[in-house]
Amino acid sequence: MRKVIFEAVNTVKVTDNKYPKQLKKIANPPKILYFNGTLVCEEKCIAVVGSRTPTAYGKQVAIDIVNGLINAEITIVSGLAPGIDTIAHQETVKRGKRTIAVLGTGLDQESIYPQDNLSLAEEIINNGGCLISEYPKGTAGAKFTFPQRNRIISGLSLGVVVIEAKERSGALITADYARKQKRRVCAIPGPIYSPLSRGTNQLIKDGSAAIITETNDILKIFGYLPKSENQSLTITDPLGKQIVETLKTGPITINEIINRLRLPAGKIIPALSDLEINGMVNNLGNGMYGLNSKLQIPNHK
Repeated sequence: MRKVIFEAVNTVKVTDNKYPKQLKKIANPPKILYFNGTLVCEEKCIAVVGSRTPTAYGKQVAIDIVNGLINAEITIVSGLAPGIDTIAHQETVKRGKRTIAVLGTGLDQESIYPQDNLSLAEEIINNGGCLISEYPKGTAGAKFTFPQRNRIISGLSLGVVVIEAKERSGALITADYARKQKRRVCAIPGPIYSPLSRGTNQLIKDGSAAIITETNDILKIFGYLPKSENQSLTITDPLGKQIVETLKTGPITINEIINRLRLPAGKIIPALSDLEINGMVNNLGNGMYGLNSKLQIPNHK
């Protein structure tokens, strides 16, 4: 079944009316786009890119930013790469929303990179999203194909949000393309000693990017007002309150939560799951958990 899905690749020429209007505006748009899924000629898109090996901080920020943009009915564009790209797509399909993945390979099952994201690619298509490439079936990824595809990521978008990037990274290449294409670049500041924040901090420092600390900053830049203000939640479960207070200092592992509260895992895990289901806590992977910073959670001390 999966192979059948990935064989359904279509093409559109730059001269066609169905070709994405925003992408037509760049200096060197692909003459032919290969796509699988639903291609939309005109829509509000913002690219979210970043490190392939994000920190817990980067993961938390990516989750919050993406969900905020989804709430504003903005389509998320990214590159299906490990790390921030994957989180951006995963969060979108988790909400049953449309996202666009731009690949540096052919769109056939054997060529898609990374292969670990085949299921995610399938979910993107099934949720009304789209896989896009300028490379035909059977094209494997190469050193030049991934940087080259980054101009499409920025070209499809009104602007680019960079979440964690080393001094030299693919995310910074996308940001550079965005500037050349006269798109806005936004960057998340990070710890000055973190190698994964050097690229984003430099973008901010040299004036290449607007500093972003929440989704509303992005929406203001692009002239989109948020539909509603932050939600305020009340937590009634005593253990849930303790977990929330523990996470207010920042993302930590489940083992650290257990150690700090001095309670058995059998009690902590169900309470943590309830908080995650209710959208109060985010699972950041590798046993890490953090608060959903978009929620106003009262002080329960």
